[in-house]
Formats: sequence, structure tokens, C-alpha cells
Amino acid sequence: MGRARAPHGFRESLLAALPRAEYQHLVAGVEPVRLKFGEVLQEPGVPIRYVYFPIDCVISLLTPVTGHPDLGTALVGREGMVGIPLALGIEFSPRRALVQQPGTAMRMESAPFRRALRQSMPLQQALYRYKHALVGQIGQLAACTQFHSVQARLARYLLMTADYANLTDIRLTQDFLANMLGVRRPTVNQAFGALEKDGLIECGREKTTILDRKRLGAASCECYAIIKRIYTRMHAHG
Repeated sequence: MGRARAPHGFRESLLAALPRAEYQHLVAGVEPVRLKFGEVLQEPGVPIRYVYFPIDCVISLLTPVTGHPDLGTALVGREGMVGIPLALGIEFSPRRALVQQPGTAMRMESAPFRRALRQSMPLQQALYRYKHALVGQIGQLAACTQFHSVQARLARYLLMTADYANLTDIRLTQDFLANMLGVRRPTVNQAFGALEKDGLIECGREKTTILDRKRLGAASCECYAIIKRIYTRMHAHG
């Protein structure tokens, strides 16, 4: 650990607003890690060993439901951090953190992260703003799951993933999406088929390509725009 520089994408993270000296101090305590699809970073009730700052990967936060597959309740990309309970003085996460889109993240051990947090008011403020935005996302997605069609929710999910990883080609299997959206596989198949028939996406075996982002946005429910505004305001107050 102890790298002097971080990849370019790290400079576009929620930490970009930190004063330069504090940013450089934090970078000295992180290491780049390559995360694989399906890798579990944190488990509910297990002490948090590391925090992760995604660069070009996307992490799903999952809520366990007895007798059912875990339900996706939030996404974390380069605008956020995995392990936010540590910023609030809590050592355990209530959710499972699963790598949805493989890629690179910057990882920091929990002890040095806590020290850096105690010593940096700007870091505290940045993470409190992010926690506020994350709570907003979780609440909006709860309403989305309850009230919006699977096709609109799928469009929203694809757009959010593309935004957070800055990608057009997204690695997502339909089985995985069915679990994330809390529906059966045939229902997801129908939603994918409708979006593909309209020329908005192209589906491969384990990859989905966004062909028409503007029209996919129109096919999405309003939750995509609402969540995007939440994070835009977070950065505006940085």
C-alpha cells in the first residue's frame, strides 16, 4: 500500500473537492485493486475491513431477504464509497456489497481511513454529503420498485450503471438483473426484448450495449433523473 499517485478516475470521485494537501495525504494511504464480477466486498454483520472508492467499476448494495434472493437497494460508482458506515462510526454494514460491473477501485484499510477521517473536516463533510445522497437514492429506488414498470426500471438501471462506470457496454446477465430488480427471469427477458426491439439496446450473452441513450432515458421512469439530480446537488455543495 502507500501509492503516491492514484489513477485519473480517482480525481473524478467524491473526493475531488478536497483541498489538494488533504487529497494527496489520502491518496498515499490507498491502493488500486482490480475487482471481479460477483466479488463480495462486504457482508452484513461482518466488521468492515476496507473501504473502496470505485473508479470504473459499479458496486451493488444488496439487502438480504429471508427465503428470497438479495434485493438490490443502491448502486455505488465513482461518485461514492463502499463502507460508508465507517464514516458514521459504525463498524458493520447492514448490506452486502457485490461487484456488479468489474473494474478498478482504490482500497483503504479501515484503521487508516478512520484516522484520516478524524483529521480532516473536509473529508468528513464530503462523506456526510455522500451519505445524504445515498439515502436519497435508496429511498427513491424503494418507491421505484413499488410503483414503476419493470421495463422502465430496467432502462433506469442500465442508465445508472453506464453513468457510474462511464461505459456504453455493460456486463450484466439477465439472471443478475432479475435479482437486482426483484422479479422473475422471464419478466426481465420480456423487458430486455422490448427495449431491444425498439432499438435502444443490443443484448449479448453477458453484455448489454446502449445504442440510443436519449431514447433509453425517455423509456426510463423519472427516478433516473431524480437520482441524478440528487448527486448533482451533492457535488454542487462540495
